[in-house]
Amino acid sequence: MDTATLLTRLAETIDAHDWDGLPALLHDDFTCRLVHTGEELDREQWVRFNADYPGFERMLVEDLVADGDRAVLRARVVGRGADGQELHFAVASFATAQDGSILDLTEVWADIGQEAPEGTRPA
Repeated sequence: MDTATLLTRLAETIDAHDWDGLPALLHDDFTCRLVHTGEELDREQWVRFNADYPGFERMLVEDLVADGDRAVLRARVVGRGADGQELHFAVASFATAQDGSILDLTEVWADIGQEAPEGTRPA
């Protein structure tokens, strides 16, 4: 499976909440770095992290660029807060593939709909 297909399948598997199928896409030596928290998760930890994430509903691919063993996927993630409010996030996932599976992943997350800090935009 090429890297673009592999990363697309990863997003589809997460969107489908197919937690049993997720490990098959990840290399035995898989690691994921979450830039916003500095955490590093191994294969089992990352699958559990996704499966247990409270309120997660959808992962929708918005863009994908791949070259050789590297790919970048940009997606919108939809979830629900504790009060039932719909929440939207953006994630950019930078992946390296090896032997037909994802070896490493770096994720950069952001809330959608934030307001720019005062004074940071032209008047």
